[in-house]
Amino acid sequence: MERHWKSVLIISILAFVADAAVNESTVRRHRYDHGLFNASLELSAEVIATDNREKEGFTVQSRNEPHLIRSSVIFGLTKAANESNVSPSCHNHLKQVQRGILSKQPWAMKVLDASGTKPSGFVFGQNYWLGSREACRGVQNPVGITLSRNYERVMHYSILTQSAPFGMDYRVIYLKHRSPWQVEIKVMSEQVLHIGLCLPSSCRSEEVKQLARDYVAGGSFAEDDIFDIQPEVLYMKDLKLSERFFQRLTFRLVVAAILVTGALTLCAQQLRVAKRGDEPDTGLAPVESEIWQAMDFILKWQPLQNFASCFDVANNWGKISAMRTNQPGEIPIMNGLRSVCAILILVFHVMWYMYFTVHNKTELISYAETVFFQYVSTAPLLVDVFFTISGFLQTYNFLRNTKQLEAVRRNGLWGNVKLFGKLLFHRYLRLGPLYLVVMGSVDLAFAYIGDVSVFHINERFDELCTQHWWRNLLFIQNLFDHREMCANWSWSLACDMQFFLLANIVLFIYARHPKVGKVLTVSGLLATIIWSYGIGISTKFEFSFDSTYATGTQIYTSPFVRVLPYIVGSIVAWGFLEQRFQMEMSERRTRRMWHLSLQVFVGCIYSTVKRDLGYLITISLFVLGRGLFSLTVCWMIVGSASGSGVWWSRLLEAKCFQHLNRLSYAIYLLNPLVIALVYSLASTSSAVDPFLLTVICCGFTMIVYLASIAFSLAFEVPYGNLSSLLLRGKPKTA
Repeated sequence: MERHWKSVLIISILAFVADAAVNESTVRRHRYDHGLFNASLELSAEVIATDNREKEGFTVQSRNEPHLIRSSVIFGLTKAANESNVSPSCHNHLKQVQRGILSKQPWAMKVLDASGTKPSGFVFGQNYWLGSREACRGVQNPVGITLSRNYERVMHYSILTQSAPFGMDYRVIYLKHRSPWQVEIKVMSEQVLHIGLCLPSSCRSEEVKQLARDYVAGGSFAEDDIFDIQPEVLYMKDLKLSERFFQRLTFRLVVAAILVTGALTLCAQQLRVAKRGDEPDTGLAPVESEIWQAMDFILKWQPLQNFASCFDVANNWGKISAMRTNQPGEIPIMNGLRSVCAILILVFHVMWYMYFTVHNKTELISYAETVFFQYVSTAPLLVDVFFTISGFLQTYNFLRNTKQLEAVRRNGLWGNVKLFGKLLFHRYLRLGPLYLVVMGSVDLAFAYIGDVSVFHINERFDELCTQHWWRNLLFIQNLFDHREMCANWSWSLACDMQFFLLANIVLFIYARHPKVGKVLTVSGLLATIIWSYGIGISTKFEFSFDSTYATGTQIYTSPFVRVLPYIVGSIVAWGFLEQRFQMEMSERRTRRMWHLSLQVFVGCIYSTVKRDLGYLITISLFVLGRGLFSLTVCWMIVGSASGSGVWWSRLLEAKCFQHLNRLSYAIYLLNPLVIALVYSLASTSSAVDPFLLTVICCGFTMIVYLASIAFSLAFEVPYGNLSSLLLRGKPKTA
């Protein structure tokens, strides 16, 4: 009997437990259904009870409050707010956020989670405490995700659907820190904390900035105690595009340039249709249209036809994409050298602009100093390849143009001044249009990312271009501080234009007075070597990245230092044409010389692997190494012009490089703009990783290549045709 009662009791208990489990499952499912569809419309019972207690005058206390004040910036701001330092609506909403966090209301917990706190990695450069912009959007709008109701979950389902009772915005506040516990690389302003905050829309940015000042001044910031951060509030962004963007002069100018180029392109297309004699319905629009009738009438004027034909897309694409057999007198290896160097400089810019968005900057610099990545970190040396080629071609083409030489010798002073002006105008018209459009695009792009990017923009080209646009217009921006340049990567273009002017002056003198021209050239070579040594010694120049950046104006962008390879290229071109340098060597010795030139070329690139040498050795390597580097490039050029070569030089002479070489100018101008724009629009920082970096470089190469085609077709080739039309009477043919 006793056993029977025990059995009945056990069965009853089991039945009760099973019934409770079923009821709990039903409640959970009901709560899921209710939360999924209706939780955004009402608060949980716990929250309602909390609000009722507050209405009755009870103050919500939490054992987590002291910790939250010191560890969470958003919670610290809510504590710093009072009726005297913020507006009534902002104060009310901040206090609701505070109470919601303490009482663990779902929407308030999302606010806390979306706002940034200190992550690990501060010592090596983690200054991006950005929280989550997407999570802040989820505070305002229910998250669009479907979860099966067949599974039990421990989560509060209201975190998916419950919205804040007032508007919330994601903003970023920037604080300058002075912590000795972070590696200071001294490359621009890396010591800027980026703190993302999910804030009530009713709080103005100036109010939040003042709250942040009060918060950090009050000593409540825990990280200040541990890492001696000593924060100072700089400014705040609401990440919204300002109305001033559309009022910028560059916006109007770039739009006007696009519209004018588009109109001329349409005229060229209509002219092509008319010349083919196609039926009206095959054109861009019916010929019966009054607009197209007027266009047909206008295009009957022959000078306008010649002008519009410069913008023929099909013809211009044929020029860009043409790959033909190399003609006598051409130097095919130049195509490969320019193309490969342009791509390697692009890869360098990928790493350079990545520096401002990665949270392990120290690791990135350490990778750049390894042997494997030397070909990337020393890519700026490859600019000397372009200078060497430019110097060689300038002299080579001038001395081969017998008609022009005779004109220089025959003309008086005024005649040569006019010829010089004609050459300068021709070069400016070929380089200027694309350059000016890119400069305007840089101004607009940086004004845009200055408003909407979560990152602190170190180089505000929108401000610099507004102030110093005339320097770029005159190609003299490299004569000023490199930190004040508009589109600072264009320094080499300014150098090239200045070298072009000086080289033409010397060549004009050489045509009439050969000895004077030779003396000027040799004097210029000695002067740049002495100048480079003097600057290097006075600044105690080293190959370290901080020293290279600090001496950028005196050494890196200075035309007095960078003219060395241009002079070397000019001298070699003169010797090749005037002195008839011939490489009368056996085939075996020629191959050895080719391979030696490649070894010296690579050796110069890897010569900076040891970056802490004394400044005297460093400047000697810099000057003599660049001279030797330029000579190896000249050997390749002369060898290719003479018809000799080895397997790797034949690769650089491949026809595909003809196409890339025609795009190299656009690639050079556009790649920093594209890379900086893409990086700046990311919503969070990233970590540098060698494998991922390879993938990123491939992606950027493809994007820049496509952008270069578009810009070349619109602004480079057409104006090159126009230059030829004005100077020779007809557009340049493919």
